[in-house]
Amino acid sequence: MSQSLSCGLIGAGWIGSYHGETLARRLPGVHLHAVADLDETAAQRLSAPVYYRDPLELIADPQIDAVAISSPAATHTDLVVAAAQAGKHVFCEKPMALTLADADRAIDAARDAGVVLQVGFNRRFAADFADMRTAIDDGAIGTPQLLRSLTRDPGISAETAARVKPWTIFNETLIHDFDTLCWLNPGARVVSVYAQASALIHPQFAGQGFLDTSVVHLTFDNGAYGVAEASFQAVYGYDVRGEVFGSGGVLLAGNAPEDAGTQNTTLFADAYIAQFAHFAECIRTGNQASVTGVDARVALEIALAARESVETGAAVALTAEALR
Repeated sequence: MSQSLSCGLIGAGWIGSYHGETLARRLPGVHLHAVADLDETAAQRLSAPVYYRDPLELIADPQIDAVAISSPAATHTDLVVAAAQAGKHVFCEKPMALTLADADRAIDAARDAGVVLQVGFNRRFAADFADMRTAIDDGAIGTPQLLRSLTRDPGISAETAARVKPWTIFNETLIHDFDTLCWLNPGARVVSVYAQASALIHPQFAGQGFLDTSVVHLTFDNGAYGVAEASFQAVYGYDVRGEVFGSGGVLLAGNAPEDAGTQNTTLFADAYIAQFAHFAECIRTGNQASVTGVDARVALEIALAARESVETGAAVALTAEALR
């Protein structure tokens, strides 16, 4: 690896462009060497010296040490596997996979190649959420008993809703909350999932599998209960919060609704940078990332169970054998 960590970005859409700016301009000792995207101007916007239309060509570039994958979710697993097999360290946006079999492929490829694999659960790197986890580890509120995590997006147009893939609310939105709830209840695992979901904002698309509002109830094996909630239309702006109530007190994190009138990249600006700083440090030190492919698999398993629960109307039990 060169003295400066050379990175390639795959996918320069909304969040990909923000990640690209972080790699190009915000981290000392890190630079953005190349961008792969269907839009050639993406490389110019991000001041990347090299442009590829084909992400596999970027992965094959010998000057690249690590790749950041921000392409559509369905492409993630194959790109993680290709990058790992090419000896590149991998940062992958969530979800890392859409099936458990694909999650296993990604995990195995990174392990076999001995590369760092980190998944983009950025809330773990937000100062207030990280402080909450530290307080829990220190026993500040005793044993967690009730946990809550919510994600409310500021609005979705009918045009956009018509293009949203079925189950996106679980696979790409609430998957953040599932990871957060598991992370804030350390040592425990989810054993039951019960979900309700509907299209309350754009009911005209319910027939094609569109869901925009959901509440998911989780039961942990240590007796705690968790609730994950999402809406695609908070008229007052992005609203992301967490709460852990324990035997000895309560902890809160996130923005107050009256302060939510901001962009998501602004809301988590420091966290987005911190997660890549951690990624770079793990590559330099050889340490495992604190957000692993296994963590991504755990959150995905909950997302898939939530889908099954909506389809059947019943709670879905998760077995220990299903977890790696």
